[in-house]
Amino acid sequence: MAKVKIKPLADRVLIEPMAAETKTASGIYIPDTAKEKPQKGKVIAVGPGTKDEQITVKIGDTVLYGKYAGTELKLEGKDYLMMRESDILAII
Repeated sequence: MAKVKIKPLADRVLIEPMAAETKTASGIYIPDTAKEKPQKGKVIAVGPGTKDEQITVKIGDTVLYGKYAGTELKLEGKDYLMMRESDILAII
């Protein structure tokens, strides 16, 4: 687990996106210009939640999120996404 010096507030979640696919299942390599944004990532930090909404994801979960969800951050040379828990579609 990566230790980061950031603590999300309320119902926010910090996610480290997984690398985009470079090869299809049939073995065809995807060029950089055709790669899509990853929609899967690992939860790095979670906020405490709100009195109305409890946080259901936990640190270390692998999640699916919307293609354009969250705000991109760069911390300590790594890319992260900060988003509300409601933007997360599923835990896998």
